[in-house]
Amino acid sequence: MDHQQIIDILKESQALLEGHFKLRSGLHSNRFFQAALLLQYPDKAEKVCTALAEKFRDRDIETVISPAVGGLIVGQEMARALGVRAIFADKDDQSNLVLKRGFAIRPGEKVLVAEDVITRGGRVQQTIDLVRQHGGEVVGVAVIVDRSGGRAKFDIPHTSLLQLELDTYEPDNCPLCRQGLPLDTPGSK
Repeated sequence: MDHQQIIDILKESQALLEGHFKLRSGLHSNRFFQAALLLQYPDKAEKVCTALAEKFRDRDIETVISPAVGGLIVGQEMARALGVRAIFADKDDQSNLVLKRGFAIRPGEKVLVAEDVITRGGRVQQTIDLVRQHGGEVVGVAVIVDRSGGRAKFDIPHTSLLQLELDTYEPDNCPLCRQGLPLDTPGSK
């Protein structure tokens, strides 16, 4: 799947929104990638996630883990494409990621972290840390959209299908706030 095919799928599913958005990272932006609008279409989710999974086919992955909730479908579809197990990390009462629901990671198990979108990479890093706490070996990070502009860094290889260079602003220095545009928080809806 090439760059233009990915963009076309995002446009078809109306997953790239325009306006004034508060991102989970706390930053503001004039555009927002709403992965759920893409992933609501199983045929599109399968195509995109299979294309992403192909980039990791040679890594001997045993399990795909994703942080709840955004990465759930991505992790499931990638695991299906790779023929491996899919698990996810839940939030606890303090918003830390933990394994629940009987999920476990064996020491030495080769795990791929899958997520829909990253801006700063905080949830992905928490997932990496969780896998390591359980003795697993994180072999890579797979993301549909990297909106960090390449600034999100991990100590393992990470790959995205698409890098979106979207403007982001600290809330105290946001031109959209100064214009009085209503702030939307789509990631929490």
